[in-house]
Amino acid sequence: METTQTTPRRHLEYPEKTMFQMIEQNAADYPAAVAYEFFNKKTSYRAFCTQIEQAARAFVASGIRRDDVVTICLPNIPQALVCFYALDRIGAVANMVHPLSAQYEISFYLNFSGSKMILTADMFCEKVEHALHDVDHPVTILVCRIQDELPFPLNVGYAATTGRPHLKYPNTGHSLLWTKFLRKGTAGVPLPPPLFDPKHTAVILYSGGTSGTPKGICLSELNFNALALQTKESYGKPLGPGQTMLSCMPVFHGFGLGINIHTILVAGAECILMPSFNLKSYAQMLKKKQPNLIAGVPTLFEALLHIPDLDGVDLSCLQGVFSGGDSITPELKKKVDTFLHEHGCTVQIREGYGLTECVTASCLTPRDTYRERSIGLPFPDTVYCIVRPGTDEELPRGEEGEIILRGPTVMLGYLHNEKETAETLRVLPDGETWLYTGDLGHMDEDGYIYFRQRLKRMIITNGYNVYPGQLENVIDGCPEVSYSCVIGVRDEHAMQRVKAYVVLRDGVEPSDEIKERIMSQLRLHIAKYALPKEIEFRKELPKTLVGKVAYRKLEEENE
Repeated sequence: METTQTTPRRHLEYPEKTMFQMIEQNAADYPAAVAYEFFNKKTSYRAFCTQIEQAARAFVASGIRRDDVVTICLPNIPQALVCFYALDRIGAVANMVHPLSAQYEISFYLNFSGSKMILTADMFCEKVEHALHDVDHPVTILVCRIQDELPFPLNVGYAATTGRPHLKYPNTGHSLLWTKFLRKGTAGVPLPPPLFDPKHTAVILYSGGTSGTPKGICLSELNFNALALQTKESYGKPLGPGQTMLSCMPVFHGFGLGINIHTILVAGAECILMPSFNLKSYAQMLKKKQPNLIAGVPTLFEALLHIPDLDGVDLSCLQGVFSGGDSITPELKKKVDTFLHEHGCTVQIREGYGLTECVTASCLTPRDTYRERSIGLPFPDTVYCIVRPGTDEELPRGEEGEIILRGPTVMLGYLHNEKETAETLRVLPDGETWLYTGDLGHMDEDGYIYFRQRLKRMIITNGYNVYPGQLENVIDGCPEVSYSCVIGVRDEHAMQRVKAYVVLRDGVEPSDEIKERIMSQLRLHIAKYALPKEIEFRKELPKTLVGKVAYRKLEEENE
C-alpha cells in the first residue's frame, strides 16, 4: 500500500475528551453563546450543560449505568440533544432511531440493542407502546412534549391544538413523562467522572437500507469528535460563536447528528433546530433566520430551485452550503451554484462523501475549487486508496476500483455481527485497519477522489457492466427532468435489462416526444448496450427516511 493511496494532508490533535466534555468546554469558554434555537427560544451553552447534567443525574437515579443502552426516538427537538449528551455524560449508549419507524422496526431496534429505556414524543407514544408487545425484556418509555420547549404563547397554542390529542400519554405503568423523569436528577445524585475510551461504543446508528435487516453501526466518542474537528478544519474559514446552522437533517442519521449537530456544537456555533421538514417551512426559515450554513441531500437542493417563496430573497448570509447523503450530479451542481449566485451568495455548493460506517463525511470538495464529478479531497488524517474489487490489490491512479479508507472516524464495528465486521474492516499488510466502502471510484494524480456508485448498484447486462449513475447524470441534465433513478430488472436472456424511472419538472406532462428527447441525449453519451430498454414516468419516486431515492424499493417492484 505504498504507491497511490493518499497521505493525510495535515494532522490534527484529538483531545482525550468525551463528546459531553467538548460541549462543556464551550460552556466554560462562551457561557452566554447560543447553543441551539427552537422556534425563537434560544438556549445558551451554560444553560444547555445544566440541562444535560440534570438529565444525566436522572438517568443515574433511574439505574442507567455505563454501557447501558437507551433508545432516542425523536425528531430534531431540544430533548433529543439533552438526552444524547446526558447519556454520553455517564458513559451510556445512545441508540438512535427514526420516530417514523414502523412498529415492528421499533420492536427490532429495542430487542437488537437491548435498550433499557426509550425516549419518544407523545405523538409517537401509542406506536411505541404497541411495539413493546414484541420486546423480549422490560423497557421504560420516557415521553416528552414539544410544547414544553416552545416559548409563550406558542406553547399554549400548540398544547390546545396539535398537542391536544396526545395529552393522554403516557398512560401505562411502564411509561413516564420526561419532565417528571428529570425531577429525579437532583443535585444530590452523584455523577461518575467522565471517562474517555476510544474503543467504547457511545452511539449506535443504523444503515439506511430499504430492505433486509438493518445493521447497527457502533461508533465511539473519538469517531464523533474527530469528525467535528476534521469538518471544522476542512470548512476553510473560522467557525464559532455567533454563526448558525439550519439543522434540518435528522438527529438519528450520521449526517444530521454528526454534522448538523455535533460539529456545530463542538465549534461553539448555534444549531437552529427544525423538528420537521417541508419545502415551504424550510424556505421560510432560510428567509427569516438567515443562517450561515446549510446542509442537505441533493433532492433538497433540487427542490429549492423551484420554490417561489425564495424568488428575489437575499441569501448572502450563506457562508457554507454542503450536499451529502447521495451524489450530486454536475448538472444539479451547476444549477445550484447559479441559484446561489443569483441570490447574492459568494460560495459554491460543496459535496461531501462518506458513509455511516465513518459517521458521515470523510471527503469534501475544497472551498474555492471544483473538479467535475470529483467529491474532493479526504479530511485531515483520513487516507483513501483504490483497490481491485473483491481483492486487497491496490490500483494505479486513474483506474477504477473499490474505495477503501482509514482514519479516526472509522466505526468500531457492526453490532452483534462479527462476520460483516470482518468483511468491512480489514487489517492490511501496512498494519492499519481499512474500511471497505463497497463504492466504486478512482483517484487522480493530485489525490482528488471520484465516486462512481455503489458496487451493489452495478447492473450486468449481456456480460457488460452498466453504471446507473452515468445514465442518471445524463437524464437529469435534460431540461424537462427533475430527477431520475436507473435500476436493473431481471431478464432471462440478458441477466438484467436497464430501466429508467423519471420524474419530470412541475408543469411538464409525460409524452413520447419527451421520452425520445431523453433517449437522444443518452445515445450521445452512453454505449448502446447500456441504454435503458424502458423509461417510466412517475409523479414521484420512493425515498429513504433521509430523502435519498430508494432504488431498492423500485428493484423490489420488479422482482
